[in-house]
Amino acid sequence: MNGFPAALARLTEQFARLPGIGTKTAQRLAFHVMSLSQEEAREFADAILGAKQTIHTCPVCQNMTDRELCPICDDPKRDQSLICVVAEPKDVIAMERAREFSGVYHVLHGVISPLNHMGPDDIRIRELLKRVAAGGVREIIMATNPDTEGEATAMYISRLLRPMEVRVTRLAYGIPMGSQLEYADDITLMRALQGRRDMD
Repeated sequence: MNGFPAALARLTEQFARLPGIGTKTAQRLAFHVMSLSQEEAREFADAILGAKQTIHTCPVCQNMTDRELCPICDDPKRDQSLICVVAEPKDVIAMERAREFSGVYHVLHGVISPLNHMGPDDIRIRELLKRVAAGGVREIIMATNPDTEGEATAMYISRLLRPMEVRVTRLAYGIPMGSQLEYADDITLMRALQGRRDMD
């Protein structure tokens, strides 16, 4: 970028690599970082490095955690026989906001998307199948987004689970087709959970 010091241009480029951040927003963020004190900038950098060093995926549900098991898997009050399958860790936060679900989760870390070169082996389906094969699971709720890729992923997983004799349900369509789970309000999510249906 002409007129930008090289270090500021690099910082802007790094912000622009974040999802949903365009060039102008990246520039604003870079200039904001430059306005921070040395101590504030260090705290910001330390927060990024600290998160990268301490956060990992839960070995059971694949959600993000800084403990051996995530707090949900480790909670004896949660129904371990009821697994809600979501695409991303942020979807767990959305589902928990509804305060309607008492089971546990499985995070796929993506959906099947040929356009984005994401196949079944690129997301955490294998780990889900191992959980179900270990026994004790009575129902899987497919809570991927109600868009083409989310539907395709839900159908693919439900076919894999069919021989395992576990009930597979899908969230009811209180959530509009093509929308994102994380943006659904609490009441819509609660109704979607209550009205879930069996997958054929």
